[in-house]
Amino acid sequence: MPVIRVPQDFNEEELYVDLGPFLGRSLFLKCEGFNFAGSIKLKAATEMVGAAERAGVLTPGSVLVESSSGNLGVALSMIAASKGYRFLCVTDSRCNLSTRQLMETLGSQVHIIAESEANGGFLGARIAYVRALCASDDRYVWLNQYANPDNWKAHYRRTAPAIARQFPRLDVLFVGAGTTGTLMGCARYFWERHLRRVRIVAVDSVGSVTFGGASGRRMIPGLGTSVRPQLLDESYVDDVVCVEETDTVRTCHLLARRGFLFGGSTGTVVSGAAAWLARHDARDLTAVAIAPDLGERYLDTVYQTNWLQALYGEDVLGPGRPTALSWSV
Repeated sequence: MPVIRVPQDFNEEELYVDLGPFLGRSLFLKCEGFNFAGSIKLKAATEMVGAAERAGVLTPGSVLVESSSGNLGVALSMIAASKGYRFLCVTDSRCNLSTRQLMETLGSQVHIIAESEANGGFLGARIAYVRALCASDDRYVWLNQYANPDNWKAHYRRTAPAIARQFPRLDVLFVGAGTTGTLMGCARYFWERHLRRVRIVAVDSVGSVTFGGASGRRMIPGLGTSVRPQLLDESYVDDVVCVEETDTVRTCHLLARRGFLFGGSTGTVVSGAAAWLARHDARDLTAVAIAPDLGERYLDTVYQTNWLQALYGEDVLGPGRPTALSWSV
């Protein structure tokens, strides 16, 4: 039985869900939500805070500030509480209410950006606010998850090796693209350190500009960006799948009907992975997808009928299903 003194010392790394029996094709889902922060962002937060402390950038009088759609904000709130730092999360109106409440319960301040920028969207507006705040007071320390190499190094050192140990004959890895920290860390590891060639497939949201797509409305936080991530190096990525938010929603609900309550990012990744596998001869492939978080924080959005119908129409959960998903409910 593990005994810990600080919450970031616990993180379940070895749990996978075999989606094969009801997906109709082999796919293992790596579950990253079983820690006190509730998501994979705990790894990046721990790595970035530790590096800032070692560099002397983050000191007892510092105030952490970060732009986040939710999960990194929760992870930093938890770490800040355990270490005695103040933390300000800059988010926007798409952040789930339960996520904002959780950050505040952990003692953090939350600033909500209500207006998006013409070219940079909500993310551009959030970053502009953080930059102005840091320029006004040198106590503020911005870890900058969008450009901080310790973001991807966390997954190079932990997430990818854990997958490689469990699946030494891995053929294809599906990773959601937000800041691209998880994507780049895993992609670099399997390109540089793994003896077996692993195909890296990035899964993005329709409306994201990350891989050159047209900017569009995105209401589910987590994946996709309105500003191209500085961490992204497309030379490490073999393929990209873009998923409509309606398919994300339907996939989340299909998983829930099997007893697995996952977050919106996971719905996007599973939908994208299923679509990719359906287009390829995947009978003999060993495939893994990364599930960034669980679904409790999405109960008032992705799992709330009125919210869904207001945004996506009355038939969002009707007979129309993502064609790549073949399981019955």
